Amino acid sequence: MSELKDPRVLFAAERTLLAWNRTSLALIAFGFVVERSGLLIQAINPQHQSVTTFIVTFWLGLAFIALGAFAAIFSSRQYLIVLRTLNPAEFPADYAARWGIFINILVALLGAGLMLALYMP
Repeated sequence: MSELKDPRVLFAAERTLLAWNRTSLALIAFGFVVERSGLLIQAINPQHQSVTTFIVTFWLGLAFIALGAFAAIFSSRQYLIVLRTLNPAEFPADYAARWGIFINILVALLGAGLMLALYMP
């Protein structure tokens, strides 16, 4: 349990959560780009009709999207653990400290939805 009674501890934890949120979004976006790169390779070079390239880019892209969704959920869990260690004096009055968790969970759900949308024919 923290005994600092300083709201900067909360804000530092929140900045860390937001950094993980950006990382999650970047991983999801990168996964989408990787997944679609098989189509791009096929469009640029129609003679290169390798099914292997398409399968590898598909699964690699989905793996990056899943990693981004996992990072969003795991960082929310870590942030929640930190919030539980803080004293009420470390929270500014009327400050909604749990909105970051909500946003990260929403990012994870949207990432999972993107995975399903890409996976379904």
